[in-house]
Order: sequence, then C-alpha cells, then structure tokens
Amino acid sequence: MTYIEKIFKLKENDTNIKKEVNAGIVTFMTMAYIIVVNPAILVAAGIPFGASVVATIITAVFGTLIMGFYANRPFAVAPYMGENAFIAYTVCGVLGYSWQTALGAVFISGILLTILTLAGGRKLMCEAIPQNLKYSFAVGIGLFITFVGLVNSKIVILGTETAPVHVGELNSPEILLAIAGFIFISGLIIKKINGAILFGIIFTSLAGFLTGIITPPEAIISMPPDITPILLQLDIAGVFTWGFVAVVLTIFTMSFLDTMAGLIGVSAQAGFLDEKGNLPEIEKPFLVDGITNIFAPLIGTTTSGAFMESATGILAGGRTGLTAVVVSILFSLALFFSPLFAAIPASATGPAMIMVGIFMMQPIKLMNFKDQTEIIPAFVVIILMSFTYNIGVGLCSGFVLYPLFKVIKGEWKEVHPASWFLFALCTLFFIFYPY
Repeated sequence: MTYIEKIFKLKENDTNIKKEVNAGIVTFMTMAYIIVVNPAILVAAGIPFGASVVATIITAVFGTLIMGFYANRPFAVAPYMGENAFIAYTVCGVLGYSWQTALGAVFISGILLTILTLAGGRKLMCEAIPQNLKYSFAVGIGLFITFVGLVNSKIVILGTETAPVHVGELNSPEILLAIAGFIFISGLIIKKINGAILFGIIFTSLAGFLTGIITPPEAIISMPPDITPILLQLDIAGVFTWGFVAVVLTIFTMSFLDTMAGLIGVSAQAGFLDEKGNLPEIEKPFLVDGITNIFAPLIGTTTSGAFMESATGILAGGRTGLTAVVVSILFSLALFFSPLFAAIPASATGPAMIMVGIFMMQPIKLMNFKDQTEIIPAFVVIILMSFTYNIGVGLCSGFVLYPLFKVIKGEWKEVHPASWFLFALCTLFFIFYPY
C-alpha cells in the first residue's frame, strides 16, 4: 500500500491519483479569482492590496492543507465572499471601525467556532436539521453559484427598479465567449469526457487570449508582495465594546451558517451524506473551519471556510483530501504565478459555475413536498439564497420558519432542541444585522 493510498484511502472512495489531481486543478481554477477579488474588496477597508494578496493565498494554503490531511475531504478553504464585503463596506465603511478591529472580531468568532466544534455543538445542530432543509442547501447554493456565474460572465446584469436584473448584451465578445465556453463544457459532459470543466476553462481562456477578447497577462512570474503591514495587526481589545456585539454576532453567524450550508450542500451533491442526510465525521471539516478562522485574521484577512466552488472539483471526480492537497499546492505556486492566475477571465470561470449549479439541483428530487412545515422553509431558503445574493439570509430564514410552522401545525414536539437554538441565533441575526 502506497503512502498516498494509506493517507487518503483512494480505493475505498473509488478514485485514483489522476482523478484527484484533475479535480484539484478544476477546483483551483474556478476559485483562483479569490486571489485578486478578496484583496480588491478589502482595499475599501484600508487593507493594502499587495499584502492582502499574500494573506489570501497563505490562508487558503493553510486551511485547505489541513482539510486534505486531517479531514480527508475534497473541500478547498479560502476567504469567504460576502463576509469580506460585509467587513469592508459595512463594518469599516458605514460603521467606521478600523480593519484591525474587524479582524479582531473574526479572531473572536474563530475561537467561538472552535470551542463549539470541540464541544460537539455544531455536529449536534447539523444532525437536528430536517432532511428537506439539508437538501435545500444544495439546491439553493446551486442556484446561487449559477447566478454568480451568470453575473460574472455578464450574461445577466443588474437592471433598474422595474427590472432588477436583465440579460446582458449578448452580441458582446465577452458574453459570446462565455456562451461558447458553456456550450463547449456541456458538449464534453454530454460525451462523458473526463475533465470537461477543466478543459472548458482552459479552452475558453485560450480562445479569449488568442482572439484579443481578453487581455493576456503582462507577466507570468512575480515575487510576492510584503505581508508585514498587515501581519499580526488585529485589534482584539477593540472588539470588547457594547457597540461591537452586533458585529461579532453577525460575523459568527455568517461563518457558522455558510460553512454548514457549504459542507452539507456540496456533500449532498457529491453523495457523501448518509441515509439520515448527515455528513460522517463532519466535526473534522468544522474544526478545520474554526482553526482557519483563528489563523486568517492573524495573517491579515477575513472570515474563511469551505468554498462552494469545491463542487466543481467534486463534479470532476474529486472524492478525498488529495484533491484539497492539490488545491493547496496550486495556491502556493500562485504566490509566484499570481499574474497568470489573475488573468483567467470570468468568461471562462462563469460557464463552469453555471454547469456546477445544474448538477447541484439534483437533490431537489429527494425533497418531500407533502410536508408543508418543511417544504415551505426549504423553498424560502432556496429563493432567498440566490435572490438576496446572501447565503446567510436564506439559511436564517429557513431556521426561523421551520420551528414556527411546526408549532402552528401542533407538531412542536418534533422540533429538536438544537433547532430552537438555531431559531434564536437566526432571530438575533435578523435583529442585529447592520442593514
């Protein structure tokens, strides 16, 4: 038995090194945008761009490597979209707090998440969630990823008050490139060609560069910027003020729920859930999430966790932590090849995300539409995840409505005690969320 087989149990998971490496490459390429997008958002909080690029990469390497070796799951870890915008535009922008204090709040939430995980609380709460809600996570995230892919590739653009969204200029070269990429990926999948998504991203990128639709990278290799301006600069003492309680609660809740939704949603699509709809040994990826959220603010970046784009690698065949290890290696290389990875256009990654959304719709066939006390909250989760562009809002809505509808029907005894904790937590989330 080889070392790799012993660590990752490839045969047991019906996979091999080739599949895992391919899946890791696909996952990385669909989430490589975070290398530049996360720093671009955090600039609004006052965090230097160059240093933030390094912090983003190091955090991804740290979290994803632990996910691979410790949890043996094909989930990549990186700074979350949504939480970074909340900190940059709301906490530091509207509320006027410093980015150092905001990172202090991320650090505190990471400690709370770790303690809750070690105490078994997060696993207990996951097991208390009814199956309809669990399946709704996968469907909702699928629609969310699809919507992000459509917006990123400009096939869908923001509209006016009378039409919040509408179709983009379909005759524009970038959109035509994205459509061609989607058709190319679809054709490969229909023909059952392995690595379809990866080949689609490469094909679309090269087509964009060769036709001049996309600007090719000016350089291939560059030295990493200096990280010292943000390294260990978090302000923990500034968190302990009454006015900052709502911020800590919001960051904690968003991280807690985003990770829960990501793990269960992606696992449902991959077939990792057991007959009760639970992810075996879920406490391991939860612990990775908690530890990474302690590490990330020390390095100088925001809330991190399992990335939804991991679904692309799973769709490509990834089944073990070897996929995650490959992703972490590629992130390490990105420290020196960031100009190349940053040049991968949204016209290439967008179609891949749309395709992932299609496959993440599959769990909807497992949902029980006869139980209105569960299917209505599940439907609300699905629509609000995508229509509000906020996974946390969708999740919290479902956790608030589910026990209420059980009480209305007179089935309050069926509600697990942990569901009432989620009800209380999500109610506080809506009360204190800085709208």
